[in-house]
Amino acid sequence: MSRCAQPGCTGTIEDGYCDLCGHAEGSPPPPITTPTHPSSPHTSPVSRPTSGPTSSGRSRAGVLATIADLPSVPYRDPATAAMTNPEVPEEKRFCANPDCGKPVGRSREGRPGLTDGFCPHCRTSFSFTPKLDKDDLVAAQYRVLGCLAHGGLGWIYLAADENLDGRWVVLKGLLNTNDAEALAAAEAERKVLTTVDHPNIVKVFNFQRSAGLGYIVMEYVGGQSLHELRRQGPLPLREALIYGREILQAFGYLHEAGLVYCDLKPANVIRVGKGLKLIDLGAVQPLGSPPGTSWATRGYHAPELETHAASVTSDLYTVARTLAVLTIPGFSPVVSGNAAPLPQDCGHPSFTRLLRRATAAHPADRFQSAWEMEEQLLGVLREICAEEEGVPYPSLSTLFGPDRGAVGTALSEEDGRVLQPLDPAEVAGRLPVPLVDPADPAAGALAGLLGRDGQELLDQLAAMPPTPETRLMRARLLAEGGAPETPIALNELAAGLPGDWRVTWYRGVLALATGQVESAASMFDACVSMLPGELPPKLALAFALECAGQPAAASWYEIVWRTDHGCVSAAFGLARTGRMAVLDEVPATSSHRMAAQMALAASAVRRPDPSTMAPGDLVTAAGRLASLSDLDSRRRDLLTAELLHGGLAWLETNAPPRDLELAGARFTEPGLRRQLESIYRRLAVVASSRQERYALIDQANAVRPRTWL
Repeated sequence: MSRCAQPGCTGTIEDGYCDLCGHAEGSPPPPITTPTHPSSPHTSPVSRPTSGPTSSGRSRAGVLATIADLPSVPYRDPATAAMTNPEVPEEKRFCANPDCGKPVGRSREGRPGLTDGFCPHCRTSFSFTPKLDKDDLVAAQYRVLGCLAHGGLGWIYLAADENLDGRWVVLKGLLNTNDAEALAAAEAERKVLTTVDHPNIVKVFNFQRSAGLGYIVMEYVGGQSLHELRRQGPLPLREALIYGREILQAFGYLHEAGLVYCDLKPANVIRVGKGLKLIDLGAVQPLGSPPGTSWATRGYHAPELETHAASVTSDLYTVARTLAVLTIPGFSPVVSGNAAPLPQDCGHPSFTRLLRRATAAHPADRFQSAWEMEEQLLGVLREICAEEEGVPYPSLSTLFGPDRGAVGTALSEEDGRVLQPLDPAEVAGRLPVPLVDPADPAAGALAGLLGRDGQELLDQLAAMPPTPETRLMRARLLAEGGAPETPIALNELAAGLPGDWRVTWYRGVLALATGQVESAASMFDACVSMLPGELPPKLALAFALECAGQPAAASWYEIVWRTDHGCVSAAFGLARTGRMAVLDEVPATSSHRMAAQMALAASAVRRPDPSTMAPGDLVTAAGRLASLSDLDSRRRDLLTAELLHGGLAWLETNAPPRDLELAGARFTEPGLRRQLESIYRRLAVVASSRQERYALIDQANAVRPRTWL
């Protein structure tokens, strides 16, 4: 096996393809691309259906684990799936009127509850008795075997299609109504479902009527529902997110077709073999249908559905609630008849923020498309995979440009400190830059700007027609320079681009550039919540928290570094929190490998508590310096001299260790002093000034061993 050639990938080539990123052996590295429309930086609520089913244009290259990698779920034999005694338990009988929903058909004074009747609260009729019996023939084609389950729209039946050699199908009843016009309209809408063709959506074959009732005829999917899997215990986050990704791909397909699913819950998702399917299409309706016409399940549906039509954002709300139910121990979607709030901790910080954004109270604050939510879910999945497996899962961002250079890598000139403290203004100028929306009229011109500094770019922008992207780039340049007029520019952008996360991002950049680190932390924290799967906001938040002296910076540095070893700034951030050993993980191919090794060498002697210094650490540090072939001799000599001084300090209270050498000298006071003298005299020869040469000669004389000669 060979290593993958893709930048930042740590996978290996097996059978011609990388086992991590999926690229073919020898394939060229993927180009850095600007975001596609589904994940463009500025999003707005979807309020009208798209023209029809279209491909999202998304590639599966670079996918990590997929549902095909999970254990197979056995196929359930249809002959054993039918219920022997189809009954709805009394505790599960509720009025079908969404404005009521109160218990019906309950026992009273020793008498069993009715299975057919009228709700005592709103007089809506109810029936929990199967309308089809075994061997009934529907539409002279479908022979009923029995009942499979009872859902919100009535009983679901298993049948055999006698026109197609007994192919197993499922019959799902439609809502009963005496309004012929409404029934005809409902059936016309559902006929659209016969055109739906997606691997994660159950296939609808037909619509038929029998005894005045309508039935959807669907393929039989014999497997386990996510509800059944959840009954065995909370699902691992990684597994649940893989399911979530499959669901979002199905939702994205439906939304592009102008349809909304409306009623997602674990019971409506089936795992069979190595696949997953949405099985209940009875509540699917066109985007923009009248409010109150969508079928929903309490605890899963968005709160606005009582007064607003089902929408893309209300569909995505159900995805988040479903993921919460699948993964959070002890979480019930309904408590005392009301939707339960999400717990403070949902098992992982990024997963928690993903759920909170998807279930925000205001639809405009949620993800605005299935593709946008999937993109962030994938980022969270990468973080979780990296944490579980102990290997990074890097990926090019579709929202941010490449790293503009690591920060915080310089050695400190203060005694006892290894690395220089962060300079907030320097950090502001090194943060990754949000990518330009390719749909902007000025996108092409902005890509060709070649200004050498901020002022030249500002002059070039001033000569261009104002567009959202030219205004955003101007705000970025002003923010990075801490210009006084930046707040005015950002306020204008906030008014013109409501909800655009880049405005919040640039407010954070401005706060860093002007030293308002607490405000910067608040802004970047908001960006993390808006983009829970992106690493740049987490890195920016860590920078701001560190500048503010907050220990929480370490946890964000940890997430970034664990997920992507190409983000060297995060490794140096962890080193500044005391975790120096992480610098050994900086890849050998990184241009910052030398800085990492120099910092590790310096850490052997620069310690808050000098008593913790050990001879073995000093020897290892000297070996690191000797192995850095590209390190200039002056810097090597200066750091080596520092290690030798550390050895002398150790010898003041300890006996010389036997058979040990430090930087080519015996670990004794005379040996270390002779080596120090030699280094200082060598440095004096190449000193840049007379004063420096004299100072180095004085140091050489001061450390030379005392002799009688």
